[in-house]
Amino acid sequence: MNRDLTKGKPEQVLWEFCLPLFGSILFQQLYNIADSLVAGKFVGENALAAVGNSYEVTLIFIAFAFGCNMGCSVVVSQLFGAKKYKEMKTAVSTAMISSGAICVCLMAAGLLGCGLLLKMIRTPEEIMADSRLYLDIYVWGLPFLFFYNIATGIFSALGDSRTPFLFLAVSSVSNIIVDILFVTAFHMGVAGVAWATFLCQGVSAALAVWAVFRRLRTVRTEGKAKWFSRNILNRILAISIPSTLQQSFISVGNIIIQGVINGFGPGVIAGYSAAVKLNNLVVTSFTTLGNGISNYTAQNLGAGEKERIRQGFKAGTKMVWILCVPLAALYFFGGRYLLYLFMDSPQGTAIGTGILFLRILSPFYFVISAKLVADGVLRGAGLMKKFMAATSVDLALRVVLAIAFSRVMGSVGIWCAWPVGWSVSTALSISFYRKEYRATVHGPVDHHTDQPGGCT
Repeated sequence: MNRDLTKGKPEQVLWEFCLPLFGSILFQQLYNIADSLVAGKFVGENALAAVGNSYEVTLIFIAFAFGCNMGCSVVVSQLFGAKKYKEMKTAVSTAMISSGAICVCLMAAGLLGCGLLLKMIRTPEEIMADSRLYLDIYVWGLPFLFFYNIATGIFSALGDSRTPFLFLAVSSVSNIIVDILFVTAFHMGVAGVAWATFLCQGVSAALAVWAVFRRLRTVRTEGKAKWFSRNILNRILAISIPSTLQQSFISVGNIIIQGVINGFGPGVIAGYSAAVKLNNLVVTSFTTLGNGISNYTAQNLGAGEKERIRQGFKAGTKMVWILCVPLAALYFFGGRYLLYLFMDSPQGTAIGTGILFLRILSPFYFVISAKLVADGVLRGAGLMKKFMAATSVDLALRVVLAIAFSRVMGSVGIWCAWPVGWSVSTALSISFYRKEYRATVHGPVDHHTDQPGGCT
């Protein structure tokens, strides 16, 4: 069901819209968590390390899929909010066509370059073969990743966060079952983990794309919409490129950090692999809530409802902090028991590394969640330069400090770099938001550029 986010009490609208998004990303993260869980529990510590090591490389591909998702979602939201339904349909087909072309190029690059990248990050020899195998299978499944992300972006733009949630819930549970079946019954090892994800994500993507086009047929327009528009593509790219670059920078930074971690051996790699999956579950969930706030901002911006955007920022911050309380407490005090799920022999370096990582980072979830809400408003208003500036500072600090601290404090120093980067970039994101709010008194918004009045 399509939903107009420009009507109703902002706090209630955001809760009803964003909670299914939160549930969706929890199930989305189950794909990656299931891979590591099954690999570590049923194959061994080296398999867990291999999947975790490969995951940092897959984040590059995910960055491009995320960029396509955001570009399509923001533009479709703006057109939906302005009730320009014919252009909205053109935006959907334009996004599908351009994303398909990008996906083909990335598949070629991945099949040719993943092996070299694994060597560059100093992947230990004992996990190299499994890491390469996992990535090769993953790359063949990129079309599923891209088109699923486009489809969910469209649903979110239309104010429907429940449909993708249902697809993901079924697909994620199926993925866990197939993971275990392939590894335990068919003895496929790391390959079984990768193929399970490939198959289940493929089914989810096909269903999501089918549902999108079925939904669009119910939206009436005067005349037939064009399949492709260069002007709309430029609008999509204005959001997609900065979003992709931002996520790519983060991915490259994580790969550099992974290279530092790899120097401490398979035990630390395995512990980090399990703990970072749990951490990413939380951070990615808050990122998705930020994406929902982007859709809310874009729709209200298209409708000229500036005051609702300011109210949405306050309601969004309150929402993520309420969610932070149980998550931060669970990870800080119960992280050990969550890590047990990933490890067949939960002792020694691996479990100690994971526990320390979670205890250092979890108190700062209140900080990073506030940043992601502010980023959501900036992105929904098209203020991409400011959005990128704050995120780039986070990345630069984490990479530089991880390298520097690790030379003095060992692997503990790497984990300590995270809170510093988060804190500084959060201060920047919120200051950018407040500056734009004050600037709204000087004139109307131009949401295609970084001009004053871009967000309220």
